[in-house]
Amino acid sequence: MQYRNPIIPGFNPDPSICREGEDYYLVTSTFEYFPGIPIYHSRDLVNWKQIGNALQRPEEFPLTDVGDSGGVWAPTIRWHEGIFYVTSTLQGYGNFIVTAKDPGGEWSAPVWLPEIGGIDPSLYFENGETWYCTNDRLDPEQEAITAQRIDLQSGEIIGERHVLWSGTGAHFLEAPHIYHIGDWYYLLVAEGGTFWTHRVTIARSKHITGPYESCPFNPILTNECDPSWEVLCTGHGDLFQDHHGNWWMVHLAVRLARRTMGHLGRETFLTPIKWIDGWPVCPNKEHFARLKEEGPIFARQLPCSIFSPDLQQTVWEPNWLFLRQMNPIRHRRLPGMMLLTGTSHTLADPAPTFAALRHPGFDCMLDVTFTFNAIKPGDEAGLALRLSSMFNVTCTLGFDKVLTLTQHAEDIHHIISHVQLAEDKIQLKVVSDKEKYSFYYQLDGEYLLLGRTSTRFLSVEIAGKCFVGVVFGLYVTSRENTGAAMTVTNFSLKEGVEQ
Repeated sequence: MQYRNPIIPGFNPDPSICREGEDYYLVTSTFEYFPGIPIYHSRDLVNWKQIGNALQRPEEFPLTDVGDSGGVWAPTIRWHEGIFYVTSTLQGYGNFIVTAKDPGGEWSAPVWLPEIGGIDPSLYFENGETWYCTNDRLDPEQEAITAQRIDLQSGEIIGERHVLWSGTGAHFLEAPHIYHIGDWYYLLVAEGGTFWTHRVTIARSKHITGPYESCPFNPILTNECDPSWEVLCTGHGDLFQDHHGNWWMVHLAVRLARRTMGHLGRETFLTPIKWIDGWPVCPNKEHFARLKEEGPIFARQLPCSIFSPDLQQTVWEPNWLFLRQMNPIRHRRLPGMMLLTGTSHTLADPAPTFAALRHPGFDCMLDVTFTFNAIKPGDEAGLALRLSSMFNVTCTLGFDKVLTLTQHAEDIHHIISHVQLAEDKIQLKVVSDKEKYSFYYQLDGEYLLLGRTSTRFLSVEIAGKCFVGVVFGLYVTSRENTGAAMTVTNFSLKEGVEQ
């Protein structure tokens, strides 16, 4: 049956997956956004719903000091004897493990592993022992994947640390996962860096501690030489077997929007796997991931969705993102509305008043109605499309009731257009496609075009070392901390909308 990739669109990199019976749970990286590590659930592999987040309490996972694309990196999720485990890295603090019996419920406080360095950690359980695997090299001159047994309660290392494999020589060795399949231990890794030369490679051994032999078909998945340029940066995978016996890999990949640029970030793809001579490989001869894929899917993939928060609920839905922290005083849910109060922090600062959702696809539409009670000049509220602190677009209403569309690209701040309005209540619409965003405002029941911006200056390639993707956010700032607030009474984000 044919299905389309990505299976989880938008900024959802570094996927890891586990299965409990016929239920599948998947996690991805969140970097500087809070809450951290979304938990997605599916029963058919192609239709996913976010049911929670693994990192829920900001005091346990401080993000205030992390920069753009810092924070929480590359989680792994595993299920073992009735408990779900997620392990990951928090920049500046090290590796940790959290647990839950209900992955959509509350997760434990972190167990920190101060003795283990490296990033992209993974867990493997066997015979009552827990193995912890990272790219924590012992020799600074030699890349390596290492593994050691740990005490799950204390995080302490038990016994010797073992060097498993040094990869195929493509550099940036990371994202290790160990599997015991048949008579072999398989070690899946990512190499080549997370951009165009990214790839998945694999090795195997009769013993968990090695020595590991490299697969003769390596890389088993990459789009480095894909002439179609539809999918790039393929890598960072996790193997699994579904409850019908089929083998798959979830992995990250990037869809290009214009020429060599993409702004959605690294997304979660699903690729079928076949076994050749005891090795798991991508089934097509080029080892490419594809946007349209054929595989033994056991349900119909549903069309794109519409997200509208239930404004009668006083809690934020799990898919909302906040920059580094969620302040319950500045980010409030009241019956019938969302109330966001500004501070002097802007998008260039660590923690502005900003509540966002992942950009769900190239073609989509955001519709927002809000009232803004500006108090002094410098008070602004509206929408922000954010890639990073230096690359974003704002569409904000000011104290003087002027609606202004501004492109921010590093040290360039370009006012694209502005219009004088008469009221504090406004309805905005943003319609996107691969190459542009079109901003509209409503006047006398009719939508009028405010202006258009290119997606170019929100692309990862322009921003540089950027591991996230564009998010759509509600945004308030107040130059003098006046307490100016925006009251949002309508919000919807629709995928698959054409201009």
